[in-house]
Amino acid sequence: MPEASGRPRPRSAVIRDALGVGIAVGLSGFAFGVTSAGAGLGVAQTCALSLLVFTGASQFALVGALGAGSSPLAAAAGAFFLGVRNAFYGLRLSELLRLSPAVRPLAAHWVIDETSAVALAQPDRAGARLGFTVTGMSLYGLWNLTTLLGALGASALGDPGAWGLDAAGPAVFLALLAPMVRSRQERAAAGLAVLLALVCLPLLPAGVPVLVAALAAPLVLAVAR
Repeated sequence: MPEASGRPRPRSAVIRDALGVGIAVGLSGFAFGVTSAGAGLGVAQTCALSLLVFTGASQFALVGALGAGSSPLAAAAGAFFLGVRNAFYGLRLSELLRLSPAVRPLAAHWVIDETSAVALAQPDRAGARLGFTVTGMSLYGLWNLTTLLGALGASALGDPGAWGLDAAGPAVFLALLAPMVRSRQERAAAGLAVLLALVCLPLLPAGVPVLVAALAAPLVLAVAR
C-alpha cells in the first residue's frame, strides 16, 4: 500500500476518479433494493439497511440468507463476517488520513472497499482525504437513492422472481468480485469456497453454508505457507 508521500496529483484527476468509482458502484444499489424486496423486506427496512449498514457485500449476504429461509441470527452472522474486513481498512486509513477525533466516527461509516481503494491510490495525504471524501459522498448518496428506487420498483412489479429480478443481486455481486480474483491463491480460495458452499447447501440451514465457505481463505493461506 502506498504511503502518504510523493508528488500530489491534480485535484481534478482525484475528483474524476473518485466520482467514477462512486457512480459506477452506486448504481448497484438498485439491484440491492430489488433483491431485498424479493427476500420479503419492506421498503423502509431495505432503505434502513443501506443507510445504516452501507457495505454492499454484507447487505446482499444478509437479504440473500433471509430470502433463502435462514434464521436472522445466521444471516446476521454471515453479514458480520463479510464486513469485518472494513475494520482492517480502517486501521490503515486512520494512519493515512489522520482525521480529527470529531470527524472519525462519521468517516468510519464510509470505510468500505471503494473508498479505501481510492484513498490508498493517492500519493499524498491531501489527495487521499479528497478521494476518500468524494468517493464516500457520491457512493453513499447514489447507493441509497438507487436502493429506494429498486425497492419501490420491485414492490410495484410484484414478485421479482417472476421477472427474473431475484438474480440481479448475485449477478452484480459476481461482477464486482470477478475482477478482484487474479492470483493463483485467490482463484484457489474462490473455487474452494464455491465447493464448500455447494456441498453444505443441502446439509445445513440457509445462511450457514456461506459461513462455512468463508473458511476457504484461511485454508488456502495455510497450504500456501
